[in-house]
Amino acid sequence: MATESPKRPQIVRFGTFEADLARRELHKSGVRIKLHGQPFEVLAVLLERPGEAVSREELHQRLWSTDTFVDFDAGLNTAINRLREALNDSAENPRFIETLPRRGYRFIAPVDPKSLDQPVAEGIPAKPSLSESGTVPPVPARTHAKRTKALAIGMAVLVVLLVVLSWTSVHERLLGHASPPHINSLAVLPLANLSGDPGQEFFADGMTEALITDLGKISALRVISRTSVVQYKGTKKSLPEIARELNVDGLIEGTVSRSGNHFRITANLLQASPEKHVWAESYESDVGDVLALQGQVAQAIAREIQVKLTPEEQKLLGSARPVDPQAHDDYLRGRYFCDKDAREAIEKGIKYFELAIKEAPSDPLGYAGLANCYALISWGGDIFVGDPSAAETMPKARDAATQALRLDENLAEAHASLACVEMILNWNWAGAEREFKRAIELNPSYTPAHVWYAHFLAAMGRSEESVAEAKRAQELDPFSIFTMDFSAWTLYLDRHYDLAAEQTQRTLELAGPEIQWSHYDFGQIYDATGRHREALEEYIKAQEVFGLSPERLAELRTAYQQFGEKGYWRKTLQFCQEASKQHRKFATASGYGFCDYVKDLYLALFHVRLGELDAAFQSLESAYTKHETELIFLNVDPQWDGVRSDPRFQNLVRRVGLQN
Repeated sequence: MATESPKRPQIVRFGTFEADLARRELHKSGVRIKLHGQPFEVLAVLLERPGEAVSREELHQRLWSTDTFVDFDAGLNTAINRLREALNDSAENPRFIETLPRRGYRFIAPVDPKSLDQPVAEGIPAKPSLSESGTVPPVPARTHAKRTKALAIGMAVLVVLLVVLSWTSVHERLLGHASPPHINSLAVLPLANLSGDPGQEFFADGMTEALITDLGKISALRVISRTSVVQYKGTKKSLPEIARELNVDGLIEGTVSRSGNHFRITANLLQASPEKHVWAESYESDVGDVLALQGQVAQAIAREIQVKLTPEEQKLLGSARPVDPQAHDDYLRGRYFCDKDAREAIEKGIKYFELAIKEAPSDPLGYAGLANCYALISWGGDIFVGDPSAAETMPKARDAATQALRLDENLAEAHASLACVEMILNWNWAGAEREFKRAIELNPSYTPAHVWYAHFLAAMGRSEESVAEAKRAQELDPFSIFTMDFSAWTLYLDRHYDLAAEQTQRTLELAGPEIQWSHYDFGQIYDATGRHREALEEYIKAQEVFGLSPERLAELRTAYQQFGEKGYWRKTLQFCQEASKQHRKFATASGYGFCDYVKDLYLALFHVRLGELDAAFQSLESAYTKHETELIFLNVDPQWDGVRSDPRFQNLVRRVGLQN
């Protein structure tokens, strides 16, 4: 007869710890320690053979047997680190887990021998022994009476103790329910690409952004924007240091590995202060179910930090549709390029979105991404010969956003793009505000919606609300130069020049003196406060940083020295008129400095400074025909104060739909 294999012990005690292998729980002095998933499984394997070496290969076969990815080493190292953290152990001076270099690990702490011999199997407590007749052996009457009295006293004491404990935090600790981590703000650090293929970087970046988007739907959380966390890709900074810089309570880090259409994501949640590891989990899925997996991860994090979800948030995170793997890949590639916010990259993004739409015409994500790209081009377009104007690109943004919302009305990104269409193309202020509010309602942490809504509020003259939205955008995207610059612009439009100067100075300190727009902002601020000499000095600095060639820079300085302010503006106007005739790619060195970004509305401003009002209004009419984006600020921009009373200007303001 075959001999039965010995029963695996269910509770193993070592030091002040107790590992319940049936319940997969670790306790220290009666208090449950948060440890589950792979770290606990590693502990369980080591406890099977205390004092013996367990090779990495054995751990791979036992715990990662179905893993076909290349991230085993990283996964095991993470599990060991978390296990040591739970045991308050260290690799340098181990008390429990010893590392055997290039071999494996060994559990070196003494294990309670009694725990290894306990008669418990399959997690079921041993029952009292029965007599052969199946009844419990009789107990003498006196002994029974003593036991009854002792039991009654014990029960009374227990009741009193529980009442006392219910009023203290000790109650929760004894029952293994630690207080929830204090996390109201999160940053998702760039997920590491462990696929062994640099070509999959877009997928890891896409998963990072998707997790940010899903967590951003939770109104109780402040989730940092992608543009502020991307700088930490491959950083050597410590997690507490990153948390302090981003001003967040918690961080999520992890990895993504992919093989064909199957992928795996690991996520770790860490509390910043006091520093502690809160949660970790691994998920596997086919790319076709990626949206469902993203929602699962976001919900798991919300549960772990005990954030209360509204019914709509539960619905948004819980409902997911399958995707076409190839179309989703092309969508993520489109996102990868469009997020770079440069003309040539955006044009590549558009091609990938169009390809994704062709491959999966019923998937709304491709349309939403396409709308976003066209909206971005509208804000920066019509600079060079052949560039499309907002009047040409905004209808494309409108059509794509509308189709996205027909397929899924809960896409915050599509609502924000549609809001820009209403604001710039249609000058429909009520419609724009409705769409902005809906975008923010669907994703309170979606930074672009806050930034563009701040633009809208500034244009409407609702300065306090605009400043508040700009501040919110900065909280969500603290390292975005665009967000910081617009915060200064908002204060400038509200004529809070001192505050605008302070914000501009902070931008320069954070981003460095090579931020050309900050110098231009200082020029506008100094102009508005009558400090014209200082203004021109800042404008010249801006021109230099914008890339004005040394020869033209010398011409500009000479014109200023010989003819003063008008000499400077006359020469600038000349350069911009020359630049407008040049055929070249956006963001390539042209030698024309600030003129690389000048539209007809700026030319009108140059003419105003020169006192050439007829030419100024001709340029304004051209800007009106093209629906240039800056027209929305006609009513509030101090630069127009010199012509504000001109009937032609008042007529233009009415045609744009702004109130006088």
